[in-house]
Amino acid sequence: MSQVFSEETHRNLLSRIPHCTGRDIADWLRTVDEGPALFRFEEKVSWLRGEHNLAYGHAKAIIHEHDLRRAARKLL
Repeated sequence: MSQVFSEETHRNLLSRIPHCTGRDIADWLRTVDEGPALFRFEEKVSWLRGEHNLAYGHAKAIIHEHDLRRAARKLL
């Protein structure tokens, strides 16, 4: 089950990810797209954390943003 941050917390986390990881958000979103076909939110978060040594909050924010953008594409 997804535990969603407030919109402000989510945006703050996203803004810090490039500084903390050395990679921009678009690069992380491509990484998720190219990663394994996992279905559950927490599986995706765990994969990012284990494969790329990310902090839980950063991994969660990346997956949440990925899901938001994927949903927006489906609406178009």
